[in-house]
Amino acid sequence: MSAGRAVGLLLGVAADAAIGDPKRGHPVALFGKAAQSAERALHRDQRLAGIAYTGLLVGGTVGVGVLAQRLSRRSPVLEAAVTGLATWVVLGGSSLADEGTAMARMLDAGEIDAARERLRNLCGRDSAVLDGQGLARATVESVAENTSDAVVAPLVWGAIAGVPGLIGYRAANTLDAMVGHRSPRYRNFGWASARLDDVLNLVPSRLAAVLTSACAPVVGGSAGGAWRTWRQDASAHPSPNAGQVEAAFAGALQIRLGGRTVYGHVVEQRPVLGEGRTADAGDVTRSVELSRVIGTVTGVLTAAFALTRGIRRDRRNR
Repeated sequence: MSAGRAVGLLLGVAADAAIGDPKRGHPVALFGKAAQSAERALHRDQRLAGIAYTGLLVGGTVGVGVLAQRLSRRSPVLEAAVTGLATWVVLGGSSLADEGTAMARMLDAGEIDAARERLRNLCGRDSAVLDGQGLARATVESVAENTSDAVVAPLVWGAIAGVPGLIGYRAANTLDAMVGHRSPRYRNFGWASARLDDVLNLVPSRLAAVLTSACAPVVGGSAGGAWRTWRQDASAHPSPNAGQVEAAFAGALQIRLGGRTVYGHVVEQRPVLGEGRTADAGDVTRSVELSRVIGTVTGVLTAAFALTRGIRRDRRNR
């Protein structure tokens, strides 16, 4: 039984790369609709209401995962298939690469208005105030952060906890994106979702930073620069996790990230990450390539971890 989870993780990574996201009826989109309905029923300007909301949705999702895993565990083939399906559904590596590649193409062609519109698919920044360099910087930062959130983290939790880990993590990460803001509506209600996402990403974000350093030379980047910038600058970022991989990407690509960041009516003056030049369209392309390499390496490593852990468990049970 030890091979089922490992094979499933690799199948899911391959499916994401070859097929991309499901075209219709994406389970994450369906979960989002359910979360919106639950928010309408449960929303109060209180942390306790947010804890109940987060617990209900994430706990319910984990429960579905536990049931699916138990039903499939008796057959290695079925376990691999169910794990592979869950992995494919929760991964966002292919769609992330597609959006990043589209942004690079538009920026390279000088299509600033189109790039401003397209950036909304990657992040919630006010793109209207960004020029070409600002759009490139925002794209690289989004590619970096989402490499951790949408690729490394789900694979890590899949290796540790199988199907419940995969879909439970994605549920928590989706809620953070929906309600984990510091806006007046969500400052209290979204607190639990934001903190849960922070906790779940503590280890994956740092693993993503280490892998960024290891994989940087594959795309012509600097392994030493990624490591140094990560160690020196990551802690200055307001997020305990996003800053880890953004700093590593800045050092790997030898560019500067951070600075003035506008979200709607909120302006943040973020610390500068790295000491290189300003990002451009070419750096967006390299960030996408680096993200792809990190995703592939993470898939292999997490599958190996799951296999080794399963073999040890099987031996103890004999």
